[in-house]
Amino acid sequence: MAIQNLVVQKEAAGSKVSLNFRSEIAQNYSKDYITHVNVQIKGYDFPILESYQRYLHSVAEYLDIDVSDCYALPPQATQVQRLRPNSAVVEAEYRLTVYERNLQINDVDAPVYPVFLRIAQAALPEGVHLCVQEHSDEFEERRYVPDRDLLDLKAELERMQSGGLGGPKKK
Repeated sequence: MAIQNLVVQKEAAGSKVSLNFRSEIAQNYSKDYITHVNVQIKGYDFPILESYQRYLHSVAEYLDIDVSDCYALPPQATQVQRLRPNSAVVEAEYRLTVYERNLQINDVDAPVYPVFLRIAQAALPEGVHLCVQEHSDEFEERRYVPDRDLLDLKAELERMQSGGLGGPKKK
């Protein structure tokens, strides 16, 4: 490779000094990693969002970035009403659905990270929102949908243990 054989000739005080930068950098450089990054993409159009997630995953694999997890969150529905001018009469009503996909990447080399971000930004489709954040526990909590039946049973069990209605009395 051209970089491995890079030798810079430098003129210093009339004599030529040859420096091999590759070996010098290797001696003084320890790899920097960016750990646990979440790439969050949101959009209104489901097929475009899925395609963009697949594209980001393939770019990450090409750049030797470890994609530890890809997951979807439940869609969020928003009701929008358009009113007639100067009145409270509803002219039209819209239901907008926002879809969300996440990629979790681990141990990204620091020099590769800006390249990945630039490619992700350059290929960003219209109407898709890209957000890159450091991983936190909040992302894990949002990922799992609570089971209503299980929560109801736990509440009933607590009520029974505390001596509420219909439960056995504590001794």
